[in-house]
Amino acid sequence: MKLSIIVPVLNETSALPALLIVDGGSTDGSACLAETAGVTLIHSRRGRARQMNAGAECATGDTLLFLHADTRLPEDAVALVSAALAGKAHCWGRFDVCIAGRPAMLRIIGHMMNLRSRWSGIATDDQAMFVSRTVFVSVGGFPDQPLMEDIELSKRLRHVSRPACIGQCVITSGRRWETDGVWRTMVLMWRLRWQYWRGVPAEQLAKAYR
Repeated sequence: MKLSIIVPVLNETSALPALLIVDGGSTDGSACLAETAGVTLIHSRRGRARQMNAGAECATGDTLLFLHADTRLPEDAVALVSAALAGKAHCWGRFDVCIAGRPAMLRIIGHMMNLRSRWSGIATDDQAMFVSRTVFVSVGGFPDQPLMEDIELSKRLRHVSRPACIGQCVITSGRRWETDGVWRTMVLMWRLRWQYWRGVPAEQLAKAYR
């Protein structure tokens, strides 16, 4: 299996890993940092879904993994993804997620996110989603919307197979939770998901998310 890791970036000099990235117009030097490090850098219009689709189009792997710039994969990630997609049971999947940060509540939130994902078959960008390139193309990739693009892609992929759920964690930054407040952020996320499920347009929800 050849795995391409795609990282949508917008002003991430403090978190930028040495990976294939897609810059959406950073102004903090992220692009220069990536190029200096010898990373494959692709430019696209701003927007996480657009950036990830642009990265997928240029990637050469038969499996695609979408990773946030502030999320770290386990050392044996490639082997775990390869094993998860072996056979015909799954064509896509995600990792469990652990949220790094001082508040103890972040551990509980990460655990609940993983349980919800296993029950619903819905994955989020924080969980390092991975998918067969052929299937990704067949479902049209990420929808061009400013929020909940991961939810919509999961819905499309569920029609092909249930996700493979890797129990080993990726570690994602809890900086937003700590900056905006754990409970405030949690309530905001729940409210946005509920409204999206009720049919509120992603464009409207994106304003509240920012």
